[in-house]
Amino acid sequence: MGEAERGDAAPRQAVTYFCAREHRSVVPFSTEAQVPDSWDCPKCGLPASLDSDNPPPAPKIEPYKTHLAYVKERRSDKEAEDILDEALSLLRTRRKSGDIIF
Repeated sequence: MGEAERGDAAPRQAVTYFCAREHRSVVPFSTEAQVPDSWDCPKCGLPASLDSDNPPPAPKIEPYKTHLAYVKERRSDKEAEDILDEALSLLRTRRKSGDIIF
């Protein structure tokens, strides 16, 4: 299809973004569109900005945390001991009274 069938193309502007790995990405935008301050680099996926001298740093990747690691962030060792003692005493009370625990 030619331009005659589709109509005239909207006026565009080319905006250049720069990432921390020194990739340069040219992204076309409509002249009426608001140009975003940052854009994901299509080559490496890092954030890119309009400033070639100061590209945004790569995001810090946190290592995987287990459920226990999250619990230890919220509870002190003393609190954990208190909760464990409370659960064990409840369990012992149920066993003495003959309640069946599944």
